[in-house]
Amino acid sequence: MDDIEEIRKLKARYFRALDTKDWDLYAQGFAPDIVVDLTRAGGQRFEGRDAFMDYARGMTILQSVHHGHMPEIELTGPESATGVWAMEDYNIWEDGSQNNGWGHYLETYVKRDGRWQIATLALSYLRVERSFGTAPIIAGAEGRDHLRGANPAG
Repeated sequence: MDDIEEIRKLKARYFRALDTKDWDLYAQGFAPDIVVDLTRAGGQRFEGRDAFMDYARGMTILQSVHHGHMPEIELTGPESATGVWAMEDYNIWEDGSQNNGWGHYLETYVKRDGRWQIATLALSYLRVERSFGTAPIIAGAEGRDHLRGANPAG
């Protein structure tokens, strides 16, 4: 199987593991030294798989549905690649609140011991709709500039 298809499968497992809370499978998709940047999505920045997994396991989500679409994957070397994924997520939180978001993942990948893993991950939203009574968040121009160009992940 080719490398681009393996990266697509890696991201498919990422979404499935997240939505089923299969934390062991979820962790396997990340390089040990991963950097996860959720600051453009209103979150934090994490360095290292263990730090990010502590955060992921602590999320108070009752149910989530994540979809990735239209991947733009570029091999940048025999063991490196970049990817941009359009995404949608829907989350129901323990406090009863809900959100539905649309945006992008910007990622880099590394191939170690014949396996592709996510080396960096940044999430940004173009729009987030929250529970009734809360105004949606809509990204202005400053919230989209980082997505411009042929390869914004690289």
